[in-house]
Amino acid sequence: MRKILIVHAHPEPNSFCSGLKEVACQYFTENGDQVKVSDLYSMGFDPVGDQRDFRELNNPSYFKYQLEQMNACKTKGFKAELQAEMDKLVWCDLLIFNFPLWWFGAPAILKGWVDRVFAMGLVYGDGRGVYENGTFKDKTAFVTMTTGGPEVAYTSDKNGDLNTILFPIHHGMFYFAGMTVLPPFISWGPARKSEEERKADLVRYKNYLGSLETLKPVYTNR
Repeated sequence: MRKILIVHAHPEPNSFCSGLKEVACQYFTENGDQVKVSDLYSMGFDPVGDQRDFRELNNPSYFKYQLEQMNACKTKGFKAELQAEMDKLVWCDLLIFNFPLWWFGAPAILKGWVDRVFAMGLVYGDGRGVYENGTFKDKTAFVTMTTGGPEVAYTSDKNGDLNTILFPIHHGMFYFAGMTVLPPFISWGPARKSEEERKADLVRYKNYLGSLETLKPVYTNR
C-alpha cells in the first residue's frame, strides 16, 4: 500500500486540471493506496513565508527565515496548519504536484507551499544532505500539469522545451530533496480540445498512473 500526497493548485474545482486530480484520487484509492490531498486554493493556503510561520521567534531582533525554520524543526515551533503540511510531506511515499502552467511555472500558491513546507532543518540543512544524499531518497515525485497551448508550442524556440520549464521543480525541488523524479504527465491545451479529446486525456492519465513502476526516472538515487 502506497501513501500518496497530491498537492493541487487550481482555483476552479470544475476545471480539467482539477478533474485530473480526481482521476488520481480515484485510481489510487481503488488500488488500495492511502491518499491525502492538499487542495491549496480551497484550503486558503497562504503562500507567504514570514514570521507568522512560527509560534515564537528564536531571534526576534533580526528575522532570518532559514534559521527560524531550523529552530522550529527542533522545538516543534511551527504554527499548526504549517506543521500539518510538513507531516503530510514526511508521511507520503509518492508526491504529486497537480497544477496549470502559469507564466512558465507553477502558480504562486504552489511555489509558496514549497517555500514554507520544504523547510530548512526538515528537507535540507542542519546536517541533511541534498541531491544524491538527499533526505527523501525513499520518496518518488512527479508533476501532473495542464497547459494553455498545444504541445508544439513547447517544442519550439519560442517557449522553450518542457525539460527547461520544469527544471526548477524536477531538479531544484524534488531531486534537491533526494526524491526519485518520474517524467511528467502533461495535458496539452485541454481548453482547446473537444469533449472526446478531453475524455481521451483522462484515459491516458489513468494509463500513465498504471505505468509508474515502469517509467524511466528523470532523476534517481536508487
